[in-house]
Amino acid sequence: MVTLGHFLLLAGLLMAIGLYGVLTRRNLIAVLMSVEILLNAAALAFASAAAFRDPHLFAGQVFALFIIVVAAAELSIGFAILLNVYRTHGAVSDDAIGEMRG
Repeated sequence: MVTLGHFLLLAGLLMAIGLYGVLTRRNLIAVLMSVEILLNAAALAFASAAAFRDPHLFAGQVFALFIIVVAAAELSIGFAILLNVYRTHGAVSDDAIGEMRG
């Protein structure tokens, strides 16, 4: 039987993978993808904890859905910024962001 610990272990692994990607990647698209993995790990943790606590309450699922909606908005804004950086500098790395000061 799959227990809450299994889901939380999976969420923790996803969180670790996302955090590793955010800290080690220099390409900003990869960093955005890693942030999405982090947010999906949080949504999985909330939904699974709520489902195992009381299956008749939907607060955890609603909160997970809210996280997914915020993640989609964050991703669209992030890609718009990255598209602007690419048009300006011809590259999508964190060095290009440092050159935008002024």
